[in-house]
Amino acid sequence: MWEYTDKVQEHFLNPRNVGEVENASGTGDVGSLACGDALKLTIKVDEKGIITEAKFKTFGCASAIASSSALTEMVKGMSLEEAEKITNEDIADFLGGLPKEKMHCSVMGREALEAAIADYRGLVLPMAEGEVICECFGVTDLEVRRAIQESNLRSVEEITNFTKAGGGCGKCEDKLRAILQEVVSGTVLSPVQFPKPRRMTALQKIKKIEEVLEREVRPGLRKDGGDIELIDVDGDFVTVSLRGACKSCAKSQTTIKEYVEAKLRELVLETLIVEEANS
Repeated sequence: MWEYTDKVQEHFLNPRNVGEVENASGTGDVGSLACGDALKLTIKVDEKGIITEAKFKTFGCASAIASSSALTEMVKGMSLEEAEKITNEDIADFLGGLPKEKMHCSVMGREALEAAIADYRGLVLPMAEGEVICECFGVTDLEVRRAIQESNLRSVEEITNFTKAGGGCGKCEDKLRAILQEVVSGTVLSPVQFPKPRRMTALQKIKKIEEVLEREVRPGLRKDGGDIELIDVDGDFVTVSLRGACKSCAKSQTTIKEYVEAKLRELVLETLIVEEANS
Protein backbone atom coordinates (compact mmCIF):
# COMPACT_ATOMS: atom_id res chain seq x y z
CA MET A 1 0.00 0.00 0.00
CA TRP A 2 1.54 3.31 -1.10
CA GLU A 3 1.14 6.51 0.90
CA TYR A 4 0.08 9.02 -1.75
CA THR A 5 -0.29 12.73 -1.02
CA ASP A 6 -3.56 14.50 -1.80
CA LYS A 7 -1.88 16.24 -4.72
CA VAL A 8 -0.68 12.94 -6.22
CA GLN A 9 -4.19 11.55 -5.95
CA GLU A 10 -5.65 14.70 -7.52
CA HIS A 11 -3.30 14.60 -10.52
CA PHE A 12 -3.91 10.86 -10.91
CA LEU A 13 -7.69 11.05 -10.74
CA ASN A 14 -7.92 14.32 -12.70
CA PRO A 15 -4.79 14.49 -14.87
CA ARG A 16 -4.10 17.73 -16.72
CA ASN A 17 -3.04 18.14 -20.35
CA VAL A 18 -3.63 14.58 -21.53
CA GLY A 19 -3.05 13.97 -25.23
CA GLU A 20 -0.64 15.23 -27.89
CA VAL A 21 0.20 18.77 -28.95
CA GLU A 22 -0.75 19.32 -32.57
CA ASN A 23 2.29 20.12 -34.72
CA ALA A 24 4.52 19.77 -31.69
CA SER A 25 7.86 21.57 -31.59
CA GLY A 26 9.46 18.73 -29.69
CA THR A 27 8.62 15.17 -28.63
CA GLY A 28 10.12 13.09 -25.85
CA ASP A 29 9.49 9.33 -25.76
CA VAL A 30 10.93 7.47 -22.77
CA GLY A 31 10.40 4.07 -21.18
CA SER A 32 8.57 1.24 -22.92
CA LEU A 33 5.37 -0.72 -22.54
CA ALA A 34 7.44 -3.86 -22.09
CA CYS A 35 9.08 -2.32 -19.02
CA GLY A 36 5.78 -1.31 -17.47
CA ASP A 37 6.21 2.48 -17.73
CA ALA A 38 6.17 4.67 -20.83
CA LEU A 39 5.74 8.40 -21.34
CA LYS A 40 5.31 10.52 -24.46
CA LEU A 41 5.65 14.26 -23.86
CA THR A 42 4.95 16.82 -26.58
CA ILE A 43 5.66 20.55 -26.28
CA LYS A 44 4.98 23.69 -28.29
CA VAL A 45 7.69 26.37 -28.23
CA ASP A 46 7.11 29.91 -29.51
CA GLU A 47 9.56 32.18 -31.31
CA LYS A 48 10.86 33.52 -27.99
CA GLY A 49 11.76 30.06 -26.72
CA ILE A 50 8.81 29.84 -24.32
CA ILE A 51 6.92 26.58 -23.82
CA THR A 52 3.34 27.56 -24.51
CA GLU A 53 1.77 24.12 -24.48
CA ALA A 54 2.63 20.69 -23.07
CA LYS A 55 0.68 17.43 -23.21
CA PHE A 56 1.40 13.83 -22.27
CA LYS A 57 0.40 10.23 -22.80
CA THR A 58 1.48 7.84 -20.06
CA PHE A 59 1.28 4.11 -19.54
CA GLY A 60 2.00 3.35 -15.91
CA CYS A 61 0.93 3.57 -12.29
CA ALA A 62 -0.70 6.40 -10.35
CA SER A 63 2.69 8.00 -9.65
CA ALA A 64 3.64 7.92 -13.33
CA ILE A 65 0.38 9.59 -14.38
CA ALA A 66 0.53 12.15 -11.57
CA SER A 67 4.19 12.99 -12.31
CA SER A 68 3.46 13.46 -16.01
CA SER A 69 0.45 15.66 -15.29
CA ALA A 70 2.42 17.75 -12.81
CA LEU A 71 5.29 18.17 -15.26
CA THR A 72 3.05 19.61 -17.98
CA GLU A 73 1.64 22.13 -15.51
CA MET A 74 5.12 23.10 -14.32
CA VAL A 75 6.68 23.78 -17.74
CA LYS A 76 3.93 25.81 -19.37
CA GLY A 77 5.08 29.41 -19.55
CA MET A 78 8.71 28.54 -18.86
CA SER A 79 11.59 29.35 -21.17
CA LEU A 80 13.57 26.36 -22.45
CA GLU A 81 16.47 27.42 -20.22
CA GLU A 82 14.22 27.37 -17.16
CA ALA A 83 12.67 24.03 -18.11
CA GLU A 84 16.09 22.47 -18.53
CA LYS A 85 16.79 23.10 -14.85
CA ILE A 86 13.80 21.05 -13.64
CA THR A 87 14.91 17.97 -11.70
CA ASN A 88 13.01 14.84 -10.77
CA GLU A 89 13.08 16.11 -7.17
CA ASP A 90 11.28 19.27 -8.32
CA ILE A 91 8.51 17.15 -9.83
CA ALA A 92 8.20 15.07 -6.66
CA ASP A 93 8.16 18.22 -4.49
CA PHE A 94 5.45 19.76 -6.70
CA LEU A 95 3.31 16.73 -5.82
CA GLY A 96 4.08 16.95 -2.11
CA GLY A 97 6.42 13.96 -2.33
CA LEU A 98 6.37 10.45 -3.79
CA PRO A 99 6.93 7.05 -2.13
CA LYS A 100 10.63 6.19 -2.38
CA GLU A 101 9.77 3.13 -4.46
CA LYS A 102 8.07 5.40 -7.02
CA MET A 103 10.75 8.06 -7.51
CA HIS A 104 11.59 6.55 -10.91
CA CYS A 105 8.29 8.02 -12.14
CA SER A 106 9.54 11.57 -11.52
CA VAL A 107 12.85 10.62 -13.16
CA MET A 108 10.93 9.42 -16.22
CA GLY A 109 9.19 12.81 -16.38
CA ARG A 110 12.46 14.71 -16.25
CA GLU A 111 13.96 12.46 -18.94
CA ALA A 112 10.94 12.99 -21.21
CA LEU A 113 11.30 16.76 -20.85
CA GLU A 114 15.00 16.60 -21.71
CA ALA A 115 14.22 14.42 -24.73
CA ALA A 116 11.51 16.81 -25.96
CA ILE A 117 13.84 19.83 -25.66
CA ALA A 118 16.65 17.91 -27.38
CA ASP A 119 14.24 16.96 -30.18
CA TYR A 120 13.27 20.62 -30.61
CA ARG A 121 16.95 21.55 -30.89
CA GLY A 122 17.86 18.59 -33.11
CA LEU A 123 20.28 17.14 -30.56
CA VAL A 124 21.03 13.62 -29.30
CA LEU A 125 20.98 13.21 -25.52
CA PRO A 126 24.26 11.97 -24.01
CA MET A 127 22.35 9.54 -21.77
CA ALA A 128 21.29 7.55 -24.84
CA GLU A 129 24.94 6.90 -25.70
CA GLY A 130 25.80 5.12 -22.46
CA GLU A 131 26.35 1.40 -21.93
CA VAL A 132 23.16 -0.51 -21.12
CA ILE A 133 23.61 -1.90 -17.60
CA CYS A 134 20.09 -3.16 -16.92
CA GLU A 135 18.80 -5.21 -19.85
CA CYS A 136 15.36 -5.61 -18.28
CA PHE A 137 14.62 -1.86 -18.29
CA GLY A 138 17.21 -0.53 -20.74
CA VAL A 139 18.99 1.66 -18.17
CA THR A 140 22.48 2.89 -19.08
CA ASP A 141 25.50 3.43 -16.85
CA LEU A 142 25.26 7.19 -17.49
CA GLU A 143 21.69 7.26 -16.18
CA VAL A 144 22.75 5.35 -13.06
CA ARG A 145 25.71 7.65 -12.39
CA ARG A 146 23.57 10.72 -12.81
CA ALA A 147 20.91 9.43 -10.42
CA ILE A 148 23.53 8.59 -7.78
CA GLN A 149 25.11 12.04 -8.01
CA GLU A 150 21.95 14.14 -8.21
CA SER A 151 19.93 12.31 -5.54
CA ASN A 152 22.81 11.27 -3.26
CA LEU A 153 21.93 7.58 -3.56
CA ARG A 154 23.77 5.18 -1.27
CA SER A 155 22.43 1.69 -1.99
CA VAL A 156 21.44 -0.55 -4.88
CA GLU A 157 17.88 -0.47 -3.57
CA GLU A 158 17.83 3.33 -3.89
CA ILE A 159 19.22 3.08 -7.43
CA THR A 160 16.34 0.73 -8.27
CA ASN A 161 13.81 3.13 -6.74
CA PHE A 162 15.09 6.00 -8.89
CA THR A 163 15.92 4.23 -12.17
CA LYS A 164 14.26 0.76 -12.01
CA ALA A 165 17.68 -0.74 -12.80
CA GLY A 166 18.02 -4.00 -10.87
CA GLY A 167 14.27 -4.34 -10.41
CA GLY A 168 13.90 -7.21 -12.87
CA CYS A 169 16.09 -10.30 -12.98
CA GLY A 170 18.69 -8.78 -10.67
CA LYS A 171 21.68 -9.81 -12.80
CA CYS A 172 22.97 -6.25 -12.97
CA GLU A 173 23.20 -5.73 -9.20
CA ASP A 174 26.95 -6.30 -9.06
CA LYS A 175 27.49 -3.74 -11.83
CA LEU A 176 25.23 -1.26 -10.04
CA ARG A 177 27.15 -1.78 -6.82
CA ALA A 178 30.45 -1.20 -8.61
CA ILE A 179 29.19 2.02 -10.20
CA LEU A 180 27.85 3.17 -6.82
CA GLN A 181 31.22 2.58 -5.17
CA GLU A 182 33.05 4.33 -7.99
CA VAL A 183 30.82 7.40 -7.92
CA VAL A 184 30.73 7.72 -4.13
CA SER A 185 34.41 7.07 -3.41
CA GLY A 186 36.00 7.82 -6.76
CA THR A 187 37.55 4.34 -6.76
CA VAL A 188 37.01 1.89 -9.61
CA LEU A 189 36.57 -1.61 -8.22
CA SER A 190 35.61 -4.93 -9.75
CA PRO A 191 32.04 -6.04 -9.01
CA VAL A 192 33.30 -9.28 -7.48
CA GLN A 193 34.88 -7.31 -4.65
CA PHE A 194 31.49 -6.43 -3.26
CA PRO A 195 29.54 -9.05 -1.30
CA LYS A 196 26.11 -9.47 -2.78
CA PRO A 197 23.35 -8.65 -0.29
CA ARG A 198 20.40 -10.93 0.20
CA ARG A 199 17.74 -10.23 -2.38
CA MET A 200 14.56 -12.25 -2.48
CA THR A 201 11.99 -12.65 -5.19
CA ALA A 202 8.42 -11.77 -4.28
CA LEU A 203 7.54 -15.46 -3.90
CA GLN A 204 10.56 -16.12 -1.69
CA LYS A 205 9.66 -13.15 0.49
CA ILE A 206 6.04 -14.28 0.90
CA LYS A 207 7.11 -17.83 1.73
CA LYS A 208 9.61 -16.60 4.32
CA ILE A 209 7.04 -14.30 5.91
CA GLU A 210 4.52 -17.15 6.11
CA GLU A 211 7.13 -19.40 7.72
CA VAL A 212 8.03 -16.82 10.38
CA LEU A 213 4.37 -16.08 11.14
CA GLU A 214 3.68 -19.78 11.56
CA ARG A 215 6.77 -20.62 13.58
CA GLU A 216 7.45 -17.48 15.63
CA VAL A 217 4.31 -15.34 15.79
CA ARG A 218 1.21 -17.54 15.70
CA PRO A 219 2.09 -19.74 18.73
CA GLY A 220 2.42 -16.69 20.99
CA LEU A 221 -0.87 -15.20 19.82
CA ARG A 222 -2.72 -18.48 20.24
CA LYS A 223 -1.68 -18.63 23.88
CA ASP A 224 -3.82 -15.54 24.43
CA GLY A 225 -6.73 -16.79 22.32
CA GLY A 226 -5.72 -14.94 19.19
CA ASP A 227 -4.36 -15.66 15.74
CA ILE A 228 -3.07 -13.90 12.63
CA GLU A 229 -3.62 -14.19 8.87
CA LEU A 230 -1.37 -12.92 6.11
CA ILE A 231 -3.48 -10.84 3.70
CA ASP A 232 -1.05 -9.30 1.23
CA VAL A 233 2.60 -8.50 0.53
CA ASP A 234 3.26 -5.47 -1.68
CA GLY A 235 6.96 -4.69 -1.85
CA ASP A 236 8.06 -4.07 1.74
CA PHE A 237 4.47 -3.56 2.94
CA VAL A 238 2.94 -6.57 4.70
CA THR A 239 -0.79 -6.53 5.41
CA VAL A 240 -2.09 -8.87 8.10
CA SER A 241 -5.36 -9.42 9.94
CA LEU A 242 -5.52 -10.27 13.63
CA ARG A 243 -8.04 -12.94 14.62
CA GLY A 244 -9.80 -14.10 17.77
CA ALA A 245 -9.07 -12.24 20.99
CA CYS A 246 -6.32 -10.22 19.31
CA LYS A 247 -8.77 -8.63 16.88
CA SER A 248 -10.71 -6.79 19.58
CA CYS A 249 -7.75 -6.14 21.85
CA ALA A 250 -7.07 -2.48 22.66
CA LYS A 251 -3.37 -3.10 22.16
CA SER A 252 -3.68 -4.58 18.68
CA GLN A 253 -1.48 -1.88 17.12
CA THR A 254 1.19 -2.56 19.71
CA THR A 255 1.00 -6.24 18.81
CA ILE A 256 1.31 -5.42 15.11
CA LYS A 257 4.30 -3.10 15.45
CA GLU A 258 6.25 -4.30 18.47
CA TYR A 259 5.70 -8.02 18.03
CA VAL A 260 4.74 -8.99 14.48
CA GLU A 261 6.73 -6.30 12.64
CA ALA A 262 9.72 -6.70 14.94
CA LYS A 263 9.85 -10.46 14.31
CA LEU A 264 9.55 -10.10 10.54
CA ARG A 265 12.23 -7.43 10.43
CA GLU A 266 14.53 -9.59 12.52
CA LEU A 267 14.03 -12.85 10.65
CA VAL A 268 13.00 -11.85 7.11
CA LEU A 269 13.94 -8.33 6.01
CA GLU A 270 14.72 -5.28 8.12
CA THR A 271 12.82 -2.91 5.81
CA LEU A 272 9.43 -4.63 6.16
CA ILE A 273 6.46 -2.52 7.31
CA VAL A 274 3.49 -4.37 8.78
CA GLU A 275 -0.01 -2.91 8.59
CA GLU A 276 -3.36 -4.20 9.76
CA ALA A 277 -6.03 -4.81 7.12
CA ASN A 278 -9.07 -2.58 7.25
CA SER A 279 -12.01 -4.26 8.89
